[in-house]
Amino acid sequence: MPFPLFALMLCVFSVGSAELVIAGILPNIAQDNGISLADAGLLVTAYAIGVVIGGPLVTLATSRMSRKPLILGLMGLFIAGNVLAAVAPGYPVLMAARVISALTHCTLFAVCIVVASSLVPAGKEASAVSKVAVGLNLATVLGVPLGVLLDQHFGWRATFWAVAALSAVAALLVALFLPGHAVPVTAAAVEELRVLGNRRVQLAVAITVVAMAAVFTAYTFLAPLLTDVAGFRPATVTWLMLVFGIGSLFGNLIGGRLADRALMPALVGILAALAAALVLLAAVAPAQWACVALMFAFGVAYFAVMPGLQARILTSVAGGAPTLAVAVNISAFNIGIAGGAWLGGALLDLGTGLRLVVAAGGVLAGVAMLVALGELLRDRRAARYGGAPAGDAPEALPV
Repeated sequence: MPFPLFALMLCVFSVGSAELVIAGILPNIAQDNGISLADAGLLVTAYAIGVVIGGPLVTLATSRMSRKPLILGLMGLFIAGNVLAAVAPGYPVLMAARVISALTHCTLFAVCIVVASSLVPAGKEASAVSKVAVGLNLATVLGVPLGVLLDQHFGWRATFWAVAALSAVAALLVALFLPGHAVPVTAAAVEELRVLGNRRVQLAVAITVVAMAAVFTAYTFLAPLLTDVAGFRPATVTWLMLVFGIGSLFGNLIGGRLADRALMPALVGILAALAAALVLLAAVAPAQWACVALMFAFGVAYFAVMPGLQARILTSVAGGAPTLAVAVNISAFNIGIAGGAWLGGALLDLGTGLRLVVAAGGVLAGVAMLVALGELLRDRRAARYGGAPAGDAPEALPV
């Protein structure tokens, strides 16, 4: 991986680890701060709200800033947020620290994706996005377990200190290796906002929401599915989640390559594979070896779809101002995650059972696939007749 992309990937790894590790260290945070586990859980909720609502606003406010100084500034603020969390004397300061960190999340991811796509030749954008997004895979497979390990041996404050230190290394690599001319800023805030009126962008965001809802309707309840339905011991679930994580790492890289070759056909195919993996997992969950294989397939399909979803945004606004659209799409990921978790819980409350919850995720993935298929057919009609689809800018035509 080229050093500039590696530096961006390390930024994503740092931020992704900080977002995800909190769930593993909540019990110690609750105990040390004398609060309930439910109150400690609000640290996760506040972070998510900061990403969904604050992220696009920060992106819009910084639309005219040069990209390299912006990344360094966001990383500096993120480091400050984690240092504040590490030294927080109580729950209110810790909550404020998490909100500060959350405000950098969406814009940082969006700028890293846009900059990464600018550093590679045309047609290689999805592979560049997948290389940067490897940071999220590593955050899941490596960052979270290490953060929890630090918490267990040195306390939860050590986890935040480690995130801050790693973030400082990432910022240093950005300062050293990222070209200063990366993605010259030409778009005013009004141009960034205008892009959101592009019908392709709107449908790309809708596909993201439905696809992530599909994933997290099932993923949220994987652990009880594995223990209560498949009959695995609780200790084995950790290893099965590692199987899922390894699949996600392969899926990320495969998805980027496929999307570079044929973006919308790849997106349709991967969403179909995701739907099939979830429906089959629900069907054969009691069969342990088949369950393991489908856990791996689920991980591959989940992360294979992510580079294509971001690349669709980038190609839809080609020649325009993509950063806010990418930031909104990142918010859409979080909306889909929250919606999927809520839907799965609501279905369980209705007494549907864990297998039907997972199958419902497969149905949602099928809906996302159908929307993507409609976009593929529309693109091909537009290319055949040489005109832009209604409501799209001419530069949004597929290439």
